[in-house]
Amino acid sequence: MEKRECEFENLEYQRGFGNHFRSEALQGALPNGQNSPLHCPYGLYAEQLSGTAFTTPRKQNFRSWLYRIKPSVGHEPFQLYSSPSLNFAGVIDKDRFLTTPTQLRWKPLECPEHPRDFVHGLFTVCGAGSPFLRHGYMIHIYVANKSMEDCALANADGDFLIVPQQGRLWIKTEFGKLQVCPGEIVVLQLGMRFAIELPDATSRGYILEVFSGHFQLPDLGLIGANGLAEVGEFETPVAWFENKHCEAGFTIFHKFGGQMFSAKQEHSPFNVVAWHGNYAPYKYDLRKFCPVNTVLFDHADPSINTVLTVPSEKPGMAVVDFVVFPPRWSVAEHTFRPPYFHRNCMSEFMGLISGSYEAKAGGFLPGGASLHCCMTPHGVDATTYESTISATSQEPVKVSTNALAFMFESSLTPQVAISAYNSQQRDAEYHQCWSGLNSHFALES
Repeated sequence: MEKRECEFENLEYQRGFGNHFRSEALQGALPNGQNSPLHCPYGLYAEQLSGTAFTTPRKQNFRSWLYRIKPSVGHEPFQLYSSPSLNFAGVIDKDRFLTTPTQLRWKPLECPEHPRDFVHGLFTVCGAGSPFLRHGYMIHIYVANKSMEDCALANADGDFLIVPQQGRLWIKTEFGKLQVCPGEIVVLQLGMRFAIELPDATSRGYILEVFSGHFQLPDLGLIGANGLAEVGEFETPVAWFENKHCEAGFTIFHKFGGQMFSAKQEHSPFNVVAWHGNYAPYKYDLRKFCPVNTVLFDHADPSINTVLTVPSEKPGMAVVDFVVFPPRWSVAEHTFRPPYFHRNCMSEFMGLISGSYEAKAGGFLPGGASLHCCMTPHGVDATTYESTISATSQEPVKVSTNALAFMFESSLTPQVAISAYNSQQRDAEYHQCWSGLNSHFALES
């Protein structure tokens, strides 16, 4: 274990967002001057992985060339995979989803009693759209207590943005290895094969699955050239490979059309000796986010904290935004500083990585979640409101240094998985947190 710990703790990464990277685990493994020579160095196979259509405009075109020991096509036919331990729902239908405008909140999922790896630890909360139409998203929570062994997962429906809340993730991909800790995120894009090990025995977190293209950095507009998520802080793995043969068969799980399929092959899929391109997995440390905030009065809109976005065809309306609420100073004068009461044309899913969220005095726990759909009223609870307006002074205050919350915000109205709605973890008394909001109305102010 010490050797593995050292192996993942000391990983090297390439920095940048959307860059064209070149990486080789063996010197000279990348061909010179062309992508698909008749004979590749070391007798490797050349294989292209396209994340966008061939004719997508160049600035939005994503693809990488992989040079591997054996091509990924060398597997048996895919079979529909079913297991009583599978809890994810990939396609919205009336049998597995319901519609409700009610404010919803969930307590953290408990660690399973029986062994579950990442594939079998997915628990769908809500979603909108369809992977068949390549438009929309799904939100899942995962809880796992077993590493993926002799298997890998690829998602043919969309990108996975994974937010670990508890326990590190050691991730093997075709592009190399990553260690992702709570407080960091990782994006595993459409079609990329990966396997997740759990060095801390268990792990829990959140997943945003996007069907509508890929994540982008938001435009900074009048903010200028600097601030929010710095381009150079995104990290992409360097090439690494294993030349491993598995007599019992290596299982490839393939999420396709909202269903899970599997196929057997004799070799490890992590046999890419070198690669180049701008389509690769990446991670980002949310503690490096540079927030922009109000410095005089009133409360800025949460969109100012957008880390990544998937834009829609309507300017300014995202299919989904990933927004973070990191430690920061609150200094506004004569202002109700916590988040304001709100009804929104967008739908908001909140998660808490650590600490406590400034809008809720209790009940919203690390590993838990809340969902406020389109035009559903929400805001601070009664305790937070009363304590804020009764404060005798408004000195600058730093929002707790260990508090880290986030939001998935979408222009698409989600439906809720029936299994999530009926879950014992759903807080049926969530609405009571606003029951203590009293009238302070007075004709004479």
